[in-house]
Amino acid sequence: RLLAGIRDIPVTGPWRPEEIRGWLARYRFEAPVPSADLLADVEHALRSWGMQVAHPRYFGLFNPPALPPGVAADALAALYNVQVGAWAHSPVGNEIERHTLQFFADKLGIPLELGTAHFTSGGQEANTTSVAAALAHTFPEMLEGGVRALAGAPRLYVSRHAHHSFVKAAKFLGLGTSAVVEVEGDADARMRTDALEAAIAADRAAGHLPFLVVGTAGTTGGGVIDPLPVIADVCVREGLWFHADAAWGGTALLVPELRPLFAGIERADSATWDAHKWLNVPMGAGMFFTRHADPVLRMFAVDTGYVPPPREDVSDKYATTAQWSRRFIGLKVFMALARYGEAGFAQMIRHQVRIAESLRTRATERGWTVVNRTRLPLVCLRHPALPDARAVNAAAERIQHRGNAWISALRLPGGETVLRACITSPLAGEGDLEVLLDELDRETAPA
Repeated sequence: RLLAGIRDIPVTGPWRPEEIRGWLARYRFEAPVPSADLLADVEHALRSWGMQVAHPRYFGLFNPPALPPGVAADALAALYNVQVGAWAHSPVGNEIERHTLQFFADKLGIPLELGTAHFTSGGQEANTTSVAAALAHTFPEMLEGGVRALAGAPRLYVSRHAHHSFVKAAKFLGLGTSAVVEVEGDADARMRTDALEAAIAADRAAGHLPFLVVGTAGTTGGGVIDPLPVIADVCVREGLWFHADAAWGGTALLVPELRPLFAGIERADSATWDAHKWLNVPMGAGMFFTRHADPVLRMFAVDTGYVPPPREDVSDKYATTAQWSRRFIGLKVFMALARYGEAGFAQMIRHQVRIAESLRTRATERGWTVVNRTRLPLVCLRHPALPDARAVNAAAERIQHRGNAWISALRLPGGETVLRACITSPLAGEGDLEVLLDELDRETAPA
């Protein structure tokens, strides 16, 4: 019912905390509520006071509609309460995840014969795992002695448009935010590898310890893909770990004509890919891949005495991941792939790419300027009637409050603020674009 009638629901609204708190005040947990009444009431709340990310006019962050196979899979995983942290607790769960991850590893070109892969809660956990693995690989003495065991301060390198999960990872892992070095981008916001090499040389001269470079394969702000082959070359010359963050953009690897955009990703030491961003499965379903299993084992393996010993021909995920007990994340990805197939997802992605191209054309005809260059379905726009950040933010807020469409304001690293529209739904069509464009016209029309 939700997807069938989704266009009848506002995408968003001018919500107030006191409304929601007033509704919740009825629940004092003193007496049981009949199941049917409870379900109806909670669904009403979700429809009334929640962002409708399943809506085809939600042009926001990477939150696509969850299609039926993934919803059913999450229900099954909850029903059986599958625990895949140890193989012995769910052999079938672990083998389904292994089989599914192998499919994506093949698309990335990362061999798992000597490597490993696992599902994560999302891109933050996967990217944090990449930093942890690179540290274990480069500085094995850290595993016992911590950062104080090192002769200098570790340094990792990202573009100015990279995801801020690496800043979180640096704080979480005790490196500090000074460990994250932002590298300048070119005119298209792609990492400048000459600036990367200069930053590495300067850090080495200062006594710092470079250990990791992140190449982003589809930035959050503009859908930009860094020059992955050249970054890989730099990492080989400098002896650094190369991580490819394809959390969003990776799904484009399922489309043959888009695969060349990701040339060089097969040379990565590790990669992040989120199924919940562009494969229409429920939150959260991230994935981490690496061609080097040993650093991951060194970082996460422990001897428990209370978990059944693993078989020789399998691995326990609690020993190769930051998580311990873990729900059966991979089932929804497996069932979605099985239901639609690679060709079905490729068709959905092509449709979203076409809709984004139509938005670029139609917005340009109405006086907007597209400020990002990408073939991925993400469009960043500026208009002379919205000359500064204050005007852009106010326009985005008014559009959001009217509830006909959702679009966000984006502050670029250079300081400019623009409007950002991402085609997140395979249900989005030209009629939905017309609603969005009418909303944009309303914000730029002469007073």
